[in-house]
Amino acid sequence: MTHLRRRAAAAALAFVAGLTGAAATAPAEAAAPGEAAAQAAGVPRGLERYYQQRPAWHSCVLGPQDEEGAALERAGARCAEVTVPLDYGDPGGRTVTLALSRIEATDTRRRIGTLLLNDGGPGSPTLGAPPRVHAALKDTAARFDIVGLDQRFAGRSATLDCDWPIGYDITSAGTSRASFERQVAFQRDLATRCRSAAGDLLPHAGTRDAARDMDVVRGALGERRISYLGLSYGTYLGTVYTQMFPGRYDRVVLDSALAPAHAGPQLLPNMVPENERAFADWAQWAAARHGTYGLGRTGEEVVAGVLRTVRAAGARPLVVGTGADTFELDDTRVPLLLFGNLAGDSDAERAVLAELTALLAQAAQGRPVTPSAETTALLRFLFTPQGSASGSISRAILCADGTAPRDPEDYWRRIEHDRARYPLSGPLVDNISPCAFLDPRARRPPRCAATPGR
Repeated sequence: MTHLRRRAAAAALAFVAGLTGAAATAPAEAAAPGEAAAQAAGVPRGLERYYQQRPAWHSCVLGPQDEEGAALERAGARCAEVTVPLDYGDPGGRTVTLALSRIEATDTRRRIGTLLLNDGGPGSPTLGAPPRVHAALKDTAARFDIVGLDQRFAGRSATLDCDWPIGYDITSAGTSRASFERQVAFQRDLATRCRSAAGDLLPHAGTRDAARDMDVVRGALGERRISYLGLSYGTYLGTVYTQMFPGRYDRVVLDSALAPAHAGPQLLPNMVPENERAFADWAQWAAARHGTYGLGRTGEEVVAGVLRTVRAAGARPLVVGTGADTFELDDTRVPLLLFGNLAGDSDAERAVLAELTALLAQAAQGRPVTPSAETTALLRFLFTPQGSASGSISRAILCADGTAPRDPEDYWRRIEHDRARYPLSGPLVDNISPCAFLDPRARRPPRCAATPGR
């Protein structure tokens, strides 16, 4: 999906003073010693066994092909699992296993505590993040236990998979009413598959449950308070955690913050202007390099060429690749490929998008094109079942965090309204999604007192 731009993780840590939350009053009936101690520490009744567990740390390597585990091992990380209830309203019922990694503090005399990470997404696996953050924090890293946690149902944490025939459900409405109608049928089918494959998990995929998981992890690690670094969607998760568990957090960084009011199914529609500005900035960059990419001598020419490619894909799908890796890309798929490469604005990242745009333009002319190995891997991930689990958890979180309009006409009106000003991004981010067809039984996160980044 389209992500907010990520800045360097070495942002100044925000200090939060004080620890709040009085000890719970003992009930009239006598409590077991362990239960009484847990209540005095602010542990919700019935969750004592989760908060009192202690992780058993072990190698992060799952097998000879586990590159992520090997990288963690080289960085000195160890891995463990923490058990949480699937439904916090039924703590004695089914459970979920969360995977976490940790690089321990080496400056134990001046140790600050645990720094928990979330890389966004929603649902981006974060188990492999500690080495990157450890390097970014430089000397400060020695004072933290740096912990990467795969959010529930993501990565190694008991994955949720809707068994989709594609990786991500984010597609454009295309260039016509007919293409939109096909999208309505397609997204309805994705929702049906999700209910069938993971319907019992969907109500428990939201940010509020993930925040509760964070607090169980805090308790399992033996910390009174926990520090946190969240990127993109991770800023929203961090905000919800601070609202739900005041006094249990220490230093907090929210990098590339999302507005809490836009969380849930309406997150993408509220990003249309920003996406279009990023596209226009890239077009100006590409125009300055017309001699290299041949996309146009002005930003306007570059944008017009991209829109011609999308219209050509609407008339006849573009054929990209050869053999088993042949992909047909119509006007509902081409925009996702383009905007999926707008997340960064470095020259190297912009060059990737320029090369991809030039390749699609050649395909629109009916010429045979062979994408790079990296582009082929991306096409497999987006448009085959290979990425189904990643796309499933991302959409499950968005659907669980709020309700979406149910009537397809609501989406079509917004698409048509935005198409004139935002001809590429409007039909993409305004398009209907599986949330329109899933049971909106979500427990919405609490209303946030302030909007980060505003």
